[in-house]
Amino acid sequence: MAETQTAGPGADASGGVKQPKNVRVVLLALMITMMLAMLDNMIVGTAMPTIVGELGGLEHLSWVVTAYTLATAASTPLWGKLGDMYGRKGVFMASIVLFLIGSVLSGMAQDMGQLIAFRAVQGLGAGGLMVGVMAIIGDLIPPRERGKYQGMMAGVMALAMIAGPLVGGTITDHWGWRWAFYINLPLGVVSLAAISVVLHLPKKRAQARIDYLGAALLTVGITAIVLVTTWGGTEYAWTSARIMELIGIGVAALVGFVFWQTKAAEPVVPLHIFRSRNFTLMSVIGFITGFVMFGATLFLPLYQQSVQGASATNSGLLLLPMLGAMLVTSMVAGRVTTNTGRYKVFPLVGSVLMVLGLYLLSLMDTDTSRLTSGVYMAVVGFGMGCLMQITMLVAQNSVEMKDMGVASSSSTLFRTLGSSFGVAIMGALFNSRVQDVMAERGGALGAKVTEQSAQLDAASLAQLPVAAREAYQHAVSAGTHSAFLLGAAVAVVALVAAVFVKEVPLKGAGPKGDDAGDAAKVPMVEAV
Repeated sequence: MAETQTAGPGADASGGVKQPKNVRVVLLALMITMMLAMLDNMIVGTAMPTIVGELGGLEHLSWVVTAYTLATAASTPLWGKLGDMYGRKGVFMASIVLFLIGSVLSGMAQDMGQLIAFRAVQGLGAGGLMVGVMAIIGDLIPPRERGKYQGMMAGVMALAMIAGPLVGGTITDHWGWRWAFYINLPLGVVSLAAISVVLHLPKKRAQARIDYLGAALLTVGITAIVLVTTWGGTEYAWTSARIMELIGIGVAALVGFVFWQTKAAEPVVPLHIFRSRNFTLMSVIGFITGFVMFGATLFLPLYQQSVQGASATNSGLLLLPMLGAMLVTSMVAGRVTTNTGRYKVFPLVGSVLMVLGLYLLSLMDTDTSRLTSGVYMAVVGFGMGCLMQITMLVAQNSVEMKDMGVASSSSTLFRTLGSSFGVAIMGALFNSRVQDVMAERGGALGAKVTEQSAQLDAASLAQLPVAAREAYQHAVSAGTHSAFLLGAAVAVVALVAAVFVKEVPLKGAGPKGDDAGDAAKVPMVEAV
């Protein structure tokens, strides 16, 4: 059964969306918006010590990040569904406006309570940014052609990770921490202007009402999960009553959500999209990729600063071998996919390289050179480069056009949840191992040093006695060994999932002369 859209501005006669002549201008605006979503946390993270120094409220510091993360994760599926129901352009622009309002309010905050509340507003808008980018690209560009632009998206991601800490530090030092939020305004205005002028998509108006009960259940479930992964092992012990309560609430809400989605007239996440084997497998691979990537970006700079003596000032540059490899591989994978229409090799090769790279990272110790660790990081980067954009491409290719938004938001949500679990579980294992080794090697002093936190900043590390500092370096090596070994074991799940991916032909046009060349004449909106 084919699904078609009502033709309108920007639609062709068949109901599909015409690829505009100025598609590069549209893509530039989308990449700016994507940059907004990815840069924010990294810039703000660098400015946090200055923010706390001015506003106070150190005990609530974690909520500045948690409020943003919670709001982003909870709103992600809703933005995707709203785009499917009411039209992608208007909903996407609304999310940008909400994000910018949250940015302005955050910059104007007078105390920590206000900042936390305004960060939640900002997070609600951020939930629609990445989803909107992916879904609009899915509307405008056939999957077969979409590989060309993977390098652009991977480049934005790598640039954000490298430039974020540098930009954040520079802005905070020269303009003040409030500009860490205000800097979003010029980028957002440029993106809004370009999108409003050059992006033309069919207008929709859904007859069905929004599934408020499903949205509420999903929000409660996601909130409980994120709080468990954020608080577990830090604010509360993993076996504490509060964590157990959150787990119970989360499980009950998600079970209720799944049940209600079978009854709702217009479900927030239509369960039929999971009937596609490829979509389900890509969701699993996306979760694992998020688990591994954010765990790696957390522990690699810590290892290089604590053990290898690298400077924390340019911390983003420490990840350059991994991010550079990811960028190059993503560009190659995109070009090969566009030219051949084949993609199964990339999840397979990517998963193998990710497992291998994480295992190699687990071998690092106090004597590992920066060159060696850089090679190990590059192996992980090559693996992730094969996976990052291919997972979204295949997921979108596995659903009908009417479900493009929920497919994009579901894939993004799984990656977000994977990052939450990765940071929490790998972090808990790392902290436990560091504290054990410090107690073994440093005795009473070692246990006291890491009593409050297993992660010491450069200033605290410099003040330690030589014996305690060496003990801490061994402890960090042991902690990263355990964390990356766990990551390698989890990545095996992605490899198993990749084996079962079925290579379904990508919709849309291929190169001239290709057997799929006539696909350009086929409507983009077609049955799966």
